[in-house]
Amino acid sequence: MAPALLLVPAALASFILAFGTGVEFVRFTSLRPLLGRISESGGPDARQGWLAALQDQSILVPLVWDLGLLLLFVGQHSLMATETVKAWMSRYFGVLQRSLYVACTALALQLVMRYWEPVPRGPVLWEARAEPWATWVPLLCFVLHVISWLLIFSILLVFDYAELMGLKQVYYHVLGLGEPLALKSPRALRLFSHLRHPVCVELLTVLWVVPTLGTDRLLLALLLTLYLGLAHGLDQQDLRYLRAQLQRKLHLLSRPQDGEAE
Repeated sequence: MAPALLLVPAALASFILAFGTGVEFVRFTSLRPLLGRISESGGPDARQGWLAALQDQSILVPLVWDLGLLLLFVGQHSLMATETVKAWMSRYFGVLQRSLYVACTALALQLVMRYWEPVPRGPVLWEARAEPWATWVPLLCFVLHVISWLLIFSILLVFDYAELMGLKQVYYHVLGLGEPLALKSPRALRLFSHLRHPVCVELLTVLWVVPTLGTDRLLLALLLTLYLGLAHGLDQQDLRYLRAQLQRKLHLLSRPQDGEAE
């Protein structure tokens, strides 16, 4: 039992790292673009054309750097999700395979956020400048971001957050209950294999619904949108299973409690 209990601190450390990274990601994707204004620091060159911007070293170099950071994150997130790598990690790290994947993903995302280079002098695809849009558009974006993040957290809880973070695997192993995925139905396993990111629409809202869409934000939104789109492969069978699960959960929530029934 003692060696098994040693796995718990490792899983908890991975969870804390992932949770802190998630909080930082909210700041990076929502608070910074909503509270900051690109045009205020961009000067007169902020309106230059897109073709001219690609010839400006002060714009091109940070964009290439940001692209490299994003490709590093996407590469790590995709490579470690392949069956070959997961089998290798399970062989050498056992039940900590998921926790290690989560920790590496958090570290890769931390690199993106900490070393991201803003491009304040680059062209802007859109920006709310004139009143009343300068007041109402940021407010509308803020409301949509709050709703999106609340939906994201709710969906993660529905999709078994402890299992996504690798905690449940260690908990089951310590108690000798086996692998959590082994207890799920074949339809659920099929859905999980097709739906790697259950919060796609909400993340796209966060990425694109901003009052000012500058050059580096456009790069971030475009690449992550492409990645999220390629990571999904839902079909009608998956959608029917999702609909059935949603109806079942709604029925359980609407069913009166035993005390109320009496």
